[in-house]
Amino acid sequence: MNRQDRVRAAVLAAAFAAMPLLPAQAGDFPSRPVRMVVPYPAGGANDIVARLVSPVMMQQLGQNVIVDNRGGGNTLIGSEIVAKSAANGYTLLVVAAGHAINPALYPKLPYDTARDFVPVAQFGDGAYVFVAHPGAAVSSCAELIALAKAKPGLVSYASSSTGNLTHLAAELFNSMAGIRMLHVPYKGGNPAMADLLAGRVQVFFSTVAVARPHLQSGKIRSLGVTTPKRTPALPAVPTIAESGLPGYAVSGWYGLVAPRGTPNAAISRLHAAVLTAVRQPDIRERLLGVGVEATEVSPAEFAQLINADIAKWRQVAKPLNIVMD
Repeated sequence: MNRQDRVRAAVLAAAFAAMPLLPAQAGDFPSRPVRMVVPYPAGGANDIVARLVSPVMMQQLGQNVIVDNRGGGNTLIGSEIVAKSAANGYTLLVVAAGHAINPALYPKLPYDTARDFVPVAQFGDGAYVFVAHPGAAVSSCAELIALAKAKPGLVSYASSSTGNLTHLAAELFNSMAGIRMLHVPYKGGNPAMADLLAGRVQVFFSTVAVARPHLQSGKIRSLGVTTPKRTPALPAVPTIAESGLPGYAVSGWYGLVAPRGTPNAAISRLHAAVLTAVRQPDIRERLLGVGVEATEVSPAEFAQLINADIAKWRQVAKPLNIVMD
């Protein structure tokens, strides 16, 4: 090779080195392990759901799927990690309904929830169950609404934290029913349930997993589930819409998102892997054990759900003047 050829080869090599890597084709992705960031500590519902679906995803993708717990900051820490990761399909975020609530609570997030993520797949819909202490002497939402109207501000409801779904679901109920219940926040669902069992508060929007044993023992009563249709997790319990508040619907959904710009080929492979997982009868049954009904929707339909919830929770939270640091 003469000097001119060597110069030309060096220039071409430099040019190729400076070019950005092209997005992976469907047949190329994934070529290494995929990381699913769970923005909660290990052991919670988000973590359980991620660890249920990840083994099947691993089989479908032919690569390890690593569940990485990055709790803290009300999911902001883990979410920011994913939002600022390379958009190549190898770093994903496990999200729940709170993902769509945070834009209503934080004046300045370190990312834009609607802009910086693209939906990959929805794992399922999680019904919450509206429960009451027997001492409240109500057995339906219609009776509770009548009681709250007769005694404004004297009916108290627990939440597992200010600004989360158990709080805003109750405030949406207040708004739609034209009532005012007294908010009593706790640090977690178990302490809230403990005070409900003791009769210190009258009602609570609980996860199915926390409420079910106490419903079965008769220590509390169910007033309705939050989802638009009855859940197989509690098939005998009517919806809140059936129980006295038509039009009421809240879903504690779970799903998977990726950084904006992730190639469609990668999203398609990941979506197909999730669908295969949630179609497994044993996984569907175990999801129901934590109150989650498996769903099969497209990424576009999941995007519509997220955007609709962002708008809904902003409307609910604005009059409450909740500002999180």
